Amino acid sequence: MVFLDTVRIPTRRAGILRPVSSIRRVHPAWIVLGAVTVCMLAASGIRSVFGVYIKPMEAEFGWGRGALSGAAAISLLLLGAAGPVVGRLADRWGPRRIVIVSLLLLGIGSIGASYVQKLWHVYVTTGFLMALGAGGASMTTGSTVAARWFEARRGMAIGISAGGMSAGQLVMIPLASVLTLWFGWRTSYLWLGVALLAVVLPIALFFIRDDPAERGVRPYGATGTALAAAQLAAVEKSQRVRLQEAMYVPQFWLLMATFFVCGYTSNGMVLTHFMPHALEHNFSELQASTALGVMGAMNVVGTISSGWICDRLGRRGPLAFYYFFRGVSLLFLLYVWNAPSLHVWAAIFGLNYISTVPPTTTLTANIFGRYSVGELSGWIFFSHQVGSALGAALAGWIYEWTGGYEIAFVSAAIMGFIAAGLALAIREEPVVSRPTVSPAPATT
Repeated sequence: MVFLDTVRIPTRRAGILRPVSSIRRVHPAWIVLGAVTVCMLAASGIRSVFGVYIKPMEAEFGWGRGALSGAAAISLLLLGAAGPVVGRLADRWGPRRIVIVSLLLLGIGSIGASYVQKLWHVYVTTGFLMALGAGGASMTTGSTVAARWFEARRGMAIGISAGGMSAGQLVMIPLASVLTLWFGWRTSYLWLGVALLAVVLPIALFFIRDDPAERGVRPYGATGTALAAAQLAAVEKSQRVRLQEAMYVPQFWLLMATFFVCGYTSNGMVLTHFMPHALEHNFSELQASTALGVMGAMNVVGTISSGWICDRLGRRGPLAFYYFFRGVSLLFLLYVWNAPSLHVWAAIFGLNYISTVPPTTTLTANIFGRYSVGELSGWIFFSHQVGSALGAALAGWIYEWTGGYEIAFVSAAIMGFIAAGLALAIREEPVVSRPTVSPAPATT
C-alpha cells in the first residue's frame, strides 16, 4: 500500500544479528492528514447547519427570514475573508495552533447559539464566532498541512481533506435535523458544540503536528534522511513567497481567476439557485432534495478521484478539463426532462463540484513553495467566495429581469469554458528554485 513504510526488526540468533521480519507501519503523514480531515469535516458540517434552525427560530422569536438570512450572509462573508489571514498565520505559526483555536471558537459559538435570546446574539454566535472557527479549520489550513507533510501523493492528500469538508455537510445536516426533531433546536446546537470540544478538539491536540521534523521523520515520499528534510524545510521557510511578491507572478492571477469561476459556477450559481430552478420546472421538493444529496455524495468521490488523477497525470490538463466539463454540464441542466435525468445531472455535476481544489492547491504549492500555500491559498479562496457572491446575486437579478435562470446558467457555462483556457495558460514552474541541502559532514 502506498501509505506504509517498511521497518526491519533484527533479532539475535546463535550470536548473529540478522533481520527476520518486516513490519509495515503507517507513515505519520497519513495520521496527521486523517486528524485534520476529521476536524475539517466537523467544522464545515457544523457551520452549514444554520439553515436547519431558521424555521424553529422564526417560530420561537417571530424574527423575519431576511433578518436571519443576514446572519448567514455575514457568516459566508467572514468565511471567505478569514482565508488570507488564517493562511498567513498558518504559514508563520503552523497549522496546529490555527486548527485548535478555530475548534474552540466554533465550539463556543455553537454552545452560545443554544442560549440566544436576541437577534444580535445570533449574529455574534453563528455569524461571527462560528464563521471564524470554520474559516480556520477550512481548506486553507488543510492545504498547508498537505503541502508540508507530503512530497508525493500531495494531490491525493488534498483531495481527501477536501472530500472531508463535503462529507461534513452530508453528516452534520441530517444529524442536526434529527436532534432538532427529537430534542429541539437549542439542545441540538448545544450537543453539537459539546461533541466538537469533547471529541474533535482532543484529536487535534494529540495527532496534528506542524512539520514532519516534530516527529523526527521526513515528508511522505521525500528522499534522504529526516535531518536533511528538516534542513531543507528551514531553507524553504526562509524563501516563503508573500502576497506582495506573488502579485507580480502571472500564475497567481490565473489561479485567482479560475477559482473565481469555480465559486461563480458552483456555490454562487448552482448551490444557491438550483432548488428554486428545479421547483419552478415541476420537480417536487423530494426530487430536488434527492438531487442535492446525490450531488453531495458525488462531491466526495470526485474530489478524492481528482487528487489521484493529479498525482498521475499532472494538474494543468485535468484542471482545464474540469472547467470545460463543468460548462457542458451546466448547459445540460437546461435540458433535463424528468427525475432520473435530473439525478444523472446531479451525479455528473457533483463529480466536478470540488474537483478543482486538488489541482489548484497543488499548483499553488508547486509554483510558490509549500511554506507559501497558506497565505496564497487564502487569497485564492477569497476570490472563490467573491465569485460565489457575484454568481448568487447576478442569477437573482437575471431571474427578476427575465423570469427564469436560463441566461444565468448559460453565462456560468461560458465562464467555465473561459476558465478552461486560462487553466491551460498556467505554467507550472517554481518561482523560487528548490534549495538543496548538503549532508552534514561526518564526525569522528
